[in-house]
Amino acid sequence: MKHYLHINDLDSLQQTVQEAIELKKEPTQFKQLGAGKTICLLFFNNSLRTRLSTQKAAINLGLDTIVMNFGSEGWQLEFEEGAVMDQGKAEHVKEAAQVVSQYADIVAIRAFAGLTDKEADEAELVLNAFKKYANIPVVNMESSVGHPLQALADAITLEENKTEQKPKVVLSWAPHPRALPHAVANSFVAMMKLQGADFVITHPEGYELNPEVTKGCKIVHDQEEALKNANFVYVKNWSNYQDYGKVKNTDSHWMMTKEKLGNAKFMHCLPVRRNVVVEDAVMDSDQSLCMEQANNRTFAAQVVLKQLLKDL
Repeated sequence: MKHYLHINDLDSLQQTVQEAIELKKEPTQFKQLGAGKTICLLFFNNSLRTRLSTQKAAINLGLDTIVMNFGSEGWQLEFEEGAVMDQGKAEHVKEAAQVVSQYADIVAIRAFAGLTDKEADEAELVLNAFKKYANIPVVNMESSVGHPLQALADAITLEENKTEQKPKVVLSWAPHPRALPHAVANSFVAMMKLQGADFVITHPEGYELNPEVTKGCKIVHDQEEALKNANFVYVKNWSNYQDYGKVKNTDSHWMMTKEKLGNAKFMHCLPVRRNVVVEDAVMDSDQSLCMEQANNRTFAAQVVLKQLLKDL
């Protein structure tokens, strides 16, 4: 594995999940693997779980860590080829990526969608520029259209909690006052396509994800129908894809409640707006796996970094 930009970059999802579960038993057993090596974490957007879990994963593997927050730190970067740089951006990614490659052995990047220009977001300008110009492995800590570290943590959580070989897993849209990107939902769908599960997506009409992402998936617009006999319910908001980045539905009836959840386990990537996306009764119940998902973020990052280090 040269880079980890998408869940499909794993040679085997199932083997990687089992490897991560083994890592949890003795997290520092491979501490010598990263000794004398450095990972650089570049944040173009805010983070809590991703930042802390990736740093913890690096520590567990013996890696030194450098963290930089663009916006409050560093020069504004130019990504356009052939740009005349006579405005506010002081450094081109061509130089920046090569400089980072001199200081680190792995670079991990977090850069959200702008949600105004679909074509630009889907081009993954930041992530792909570093992939092109850096000469070290690149890890996606959430990009415009994907969050493969979260998806891997979700896969670990599903494996640890399933009680039958082919569980029913439902991805349900939820209301939210702000326009949110599609990255988590996209990567969860991609991960579920690699699973032996009965997978259903439910959302209001008009809130379809990119059809290339959901191709082959069962989509049901009646939430209660979709939730019948579910074993796991993953709740996430995403903004409109066709009328890109717009919020055209805030129907509170799509909020996840204890009654609708039934006996299923509840999953969410966090942060979550209580009593908007999901009611307190669900979040505070023993059916919620959110803290397990958050804990598994460390081991998702650690197993990815371990695989990359072994190939250096």
